[in-house]
Amino acid sequence: MKAKTLPGALALAALPLAIASTQVQAQSTEMAIATILPEDMSNNEVYPALVHFKNLVETRTDGEITVSIFGNSQLGSEVETGSEVQGGRTLQSTIITTGAMSSFYDDYQLMTAPFIFDNWRQAWTFFDSEWFADFMSGTIEEADMRYLGTFDDGGGFVAFTNNERLIKTVEDLEGLNIRTEENPGHVAIMKSLGASATPLPWGEVITALETGLADGQFNAPVLNTTYNFDEVTDYTTLTGHVYNSAAWLVSEEWFQSLTEAQQEAIVTSAREAVAIGHGMSGALATASWEESCERFEECYIMPPEERARMSEVATPAWRDWIVNDFGIEADKVDAFLAEVARVGEEVSESDVAVYGR
Repeated sequence: MKAKTLPGALALAALPLAIASTQVQAQSTEMAIATILPEDMSNNEVYPALVHFKNLVETRTDGEITVSIFGNSQLGSEVETGSEVQGGRTLQSTIITTGAMSSFYDDYQLMTAPFIFDNWRQAWTFFDSEWFADFMSGTIEEADMRYLGTFDDGGGFVAFTNNERLIKTVEDLEGLNIRTEENPGHVAIMKSLGASATPLPWGEVITALETGLADGQFNAPVLNTTYNFDEVTDYTTLTGHVYNSAAWLVSEEWFQSLTEAQQEAIVTSAREAVAIGHGMSGALATASWEESCERFEECYIMPPEERARMSEVATPAWRDWIVNDFGIEADKVDAFLAEVARVGEEVSESDVAVYGR
């Protein structure tokens, strides 16, 4: 076999460098997004919203930015993907739920407050407000990630399921052993309401309910039906005592590498995608609650008066925990809760003033 001539050998040697250069250029315009939720257009609100975002961004940038979506924890846990996004080299964006989010931004633990919202309109108005965007701007300094918006995790509001009795009042929680996430805030809430709390990872919940290690648990109705909690518990009550949410973040380093036009396309497309997610989460949660009432032996929606009674007990206990144990300043906690309340009153008054005259 003839030896390669020098020009040919140099050309071959340069080829890997050319390929590498092309790959670097391609990576600079790719936006890879990770989520733990399935790549399914019908069983969660996040994936359809991200698909819409992809279509908008790729159209608005004329293909300069290509969006890839990796669902079902393909790229790792929320903490793992969050760490990757901080660098922005292999992963540019991720969606992180409340428990994991506080690992990157302590103040997000405020979202564990009990009975924080009365309805979706209040929640969505609060999440989409300039006040909350300013509150979340701290993620840039603390975590090198920029906040794009908030999704409702499973529809936001949670429902109890348990084996002992239908929960209709705060007194009905007395003596129940409730599985919680491994979140001290949720433990403090359960204890204040007269129940005991058993923090367990997700993979152990069904076994705990089957064996009697726990009497009940709480999750969004869509999870209660998807994971067949009606097979291991008999009663379900929609209390909404916890509102689960998920923050959408993008690498600040990567975002700043984009042109102003590309940045605008990312932000405006994200805001529209979040709005779509809100509507879909409400629809999924409503359908799942109706399904719960067909599958569980008994179902009950707790009325506002009883939710208020429970809040009067749970909120001071949670506040004591988050200030004295978790370490968030009392003034910051009070300002957060006051803004939530103000938004709720404003939404209600505006609706009546505009549509109730």
